[in-house]
Amino acid sequence: MKPADTLFTNARFADGTLTDFSVAAGRIVSIGQSETATPQPADETVDLGGLLVVPGFVEGHIHLDTSFYGDAWKPHRPCTAGFDVHERVAFQADNMAKAAPMAERARKQLDLCIGNGSTSMRSHVMVDGSVGLKSLETILAVREEYRNRIDIQLVAFPQSGILKSPGTPELMDEAIGLGADLVGGLDPASFDRDVEKHLDVVFGIAEKRGVDVDIHLHDFGTLGIFELEQIAARTTALGMAGHVAVSHAYSLGDVSVDLARKTGDLLARAGVAIMTNAPGDHGFPPVAMLRQAGVTVFSGSDNIRDSWWPYGDGDMLSRASIIGYRSGFYTDEELVLAFDVVTEGSAKALRLEGYGLAVGNRADFVTLAAEHVPEAVVGVPKGRAVYKAGRLVARDGVVVR
Repeated sequence: MKPADTLFTNARFADGTLTDFSVAAGRIVSIGQSETATPQPADETVDLGGLLVVPGFVEGHIHLDTSFYGDAWKPHRPCTAGFDVHERVAFQADNMAKAAPMAERARKQLDLCIGNGSTSMRSHVMVDGSVGLKSLETILAVREEYRNRIDIQLVAFPQSGILKSPGTPELMDEAIGLGADLVGGLDPASFDRDVEKHLDVVFGIAEKRGVDVDIHLHDFGTLGIFELEQIAARTTALGMAGHVAVSHAYSLGDVSVDLARKTGDLLARAGVAIMTNAPGDHGFPPVAMLRQAGVTVFSGSDNIRDSWWPYGDGDMLSRASIIGYRSGFYTDEELVLAFDVVTEGSAKALRLEGYGLAVGNRADFVTLAAEHVPEAVVGVPKGRAVYKAGRLVARDGVVVR
């Protein structure tokens, strides 16, 4: 028998069992009970000391190009009246012009996320007439630097609109050829003020290039619900079930329960996933209701210390705790659901291959000082060790180089 690269012993799995598992070529090749299994020969043995072992966290929505984490503090500028996407975009452009180099800021944000346990990520990167492809080119280079520490999907994101920003449709198409993995969108009704033409571009590029879709949708109330219906219709018509996500979808959290449930059923049938980071100042999609309907719900940090808000810690376990707190999750079953949103749910939405603690899957995992998942969600323990493909990539919040 060829030796495994590493044998991990005394790992506490979510069901409470103490388990050994072996890793070879970055994959889990065997799992067995510590008390009964004959360990597979290995080049190295690592005793995990009874710590809880969970799959690597999935950061499902972040913006590597626009964060100021690690840069000089940028005081938050409130909108003139309420929440205004157009005004926030203008504030962002002003702040970005004075920021540290993008690659430097992106690396610091990646170190933060990896240190907290993220082993996979989806980042939206500005691609529109205001910045062209420059931001994407920068983040593509940073992604290559970090390819052995974290898997990163990139979304071509039209922050300045598609129809309002000349040349953006062509740039988004070119972005996919350059290396972006998905095509994005932004508030088809309120920003570009033409739902059909906006979606024509987004789904047109997706169909032409054979890529997935992830659309920012901030619009509230029945306007947002209408846009969700249109996105679901496009998804069904093109046979793209499981390949489309809507990020934020605030409208699901500020309409009647009956309308939210009806829309959830529609999204489930269409195979449209919903991303929420459970923002603190307004309603957000009802996680339990959507999951009960069969909708894939996932999460991400979204903005970390940028022009939209000063918060964000890059910790998806903390995000699970926030989701649980804001959703009124108290039972162990509900806390496990909150955890699923940042692990299995996000992995499903991102269509990650070989995710999870099972033989044949990628050996991406995190160790936590907790007896079980519910305790981890409410306690958010630090002192974590993070493994990518069976190799230690971070410990105690510090990336191993």
